[in-house]
Amino acid sequence: MTLALPVLEEGTLCTEMVEELHAEIRSLARVRDAVILAHNYQRPEVQDIADFVGDSLGLSREAAATDADVIAFCGVHFMAETAAILSPQKRVLLPDLRAGCSLADTITADDVRRWRSEFPDHVAVGYVNTTAEVKAELDYCCTSGNALAIVDAIPENKGILFLPDFFLGAHIRRLRPQREIEVWMGECHVHKGINAGTVNARREEYPEAEVLVHPECGCAGQLLYETGLGDVDPAGLHITSTEGMIRLALSRPTNTFIVATEVGILHRMRQMAPEKEFIAADPTAVCNYMKTITLEGLRDSLLLDQHAVTVPDDIRDRARAAIDRMISIG
Repeated sequence: MTLALPVLEEGTLCTEMVEELHAEIRSLARVRDAVILAHNYQRPEVQDIADFVGDSLGLSREAAATDADVIAFCGVHFMAETAAILSPQKRVLLPDLRAGCSLADTITADDVRRWRSEFPDHVAVGYVNTTAEVKAELDYCCTSGNALAIVDAIPENKGILFLPDFFLGAHIRRLRPQREIEVWMGECHVHKGINAGTVNARREEYPEAEVLVHPECGCAGQLLYETGLGDVDPAGLHITSTEGMIRLALSRPTNTFIVATEVGILHRMRQMAPEKEFIAADPTAVCNYMKTITLEGLRDSLLLDQHAVTVPDDIRDRARAAIDRMISIG
């Protein structure tokens, strides 16, 4: 599913409209027996109506465990596909079909098959940010939170094909230099745009702050390189998944954090640690795909039963094995 980057209309909902839409959505969810799942990068008002907010791994687990008849997935298309794979008996709704993913678009199932033919003895590990067709060609799925655990679960004598995110793959290679890991040259356009210069400028502005960097960011490798040269202070620099960011924000004694990932996560951080200050490393790091999901779209999806996401049986069965391995490893 390759989509053009959506151009979003400006404008915000007033508090009264948000409250009215929240009440309407809750009523529809009760009638439809629907659970609402939302990714960390969703709009604040969408996160606030969700039954569960989290990263890709957490949302996958919720989709697999839910007893609801309907899953309203406030995320992007590959996430709704994952829910449909894990809960094929459920009705999975995506509130807006424009919610694609620039990273998922960097690789196809044909690409995986060709790559595997070049390295027939390697194990294929794919970031969950991929289509169902790509997942069906993999041995393991992973998220940024468990990619290292997945690699460590594979015998050391086996080479690994890691796809599609180059920056996450390069980060894993830095952490496991003894492993033979080939990395696909894919990227998330939002994370790629967060550069080391921007992060370092923020650190000068807020010298007391700790820095939380998503490994998908183009700046992660440069920051580590600069710390190795002694040009950047390694103290307080953490490269971690979105859920890792949440945990560090809650557990570290620091009161100020610079956050290098999509800005949607700041809403959840501020809710969970209201006494602390969270600063976007790059305020322009906004995923228009994620932001296509609105309260009006969520309401209409539940009301009209529109934008159901399904996966063909043969692809679902093959993709399910790779996803189950991801979930079981944690």
